[in-house]
Amino acid sequence: MLDGLTCCPRVVDLLYWRDVKATGVVFGAALLLLLSLTLCSIVSVCSYIGLALLSVTICFRIYKGILQAIQKSDEGHPFKQYLGQEVALSEDLVHKYSDLALTKLNKSIGELRRLFLVEDLVDSIKFAVLMWILTYVGSLFNGLTILILALIGLFSCPIVYEKHQAQIDHYLALVNNQVKDVVGKIQAKVPGMKRKAE
Repeated sequence: MLDGLTCCPRVVDLLYWRDVKATGVVFGAALLLLLSLTLCSIVSVCSYIGLALLSVTICFRIYKGILQAIQKSDEGHPFKQYLGQEVALSEDLVHKYSDLALTKLNKSIGELRRLFLVEDLVDSIKFAVLMWILTYVGSLFNGLTILILALIGLFSCPIVYEKHQAQIDHYLALVNNQVKDVVGKIQAKVPGMKRKAE
């Protein structure tokens, strides 16, 4: 199901809940962020997150300073080990991911050109039907609601599929066969809708 993610085993482990604590933290933080965005603007949410982190680090620094003064110890700055670490992104990493993004973007632009300029009538009609369905989805949900549902689906569907793979594959095959039959009947009746390969 997640063939495209085989190069990222950590992501697959998160989605399949291999480490429940790590997945719970990632899922909970992402869901909390999206739910926060439904109530406040992104500027407010980012500001509140920044203030919360600053409050924790400032309080911890003051607490450690008071503790050092009382115990008369010379431990130094409590975040010294983190302040010395390199946090810059490497040029190779940036180039790698920007090249990947550029390749995907160019492929998407080519596919959209093919669909909008009706290279294949059947694919363009399928795309038009998808856009028509999305107009109804857009009138029912806003973008954040769709993102929240997508996040919940992303963290629940893989584990459900893993546990009930045989039944899901059986029903998907039945639905796929029905769709192929309907598309075949439509292609046979409407002139000009047969695929080039036929």
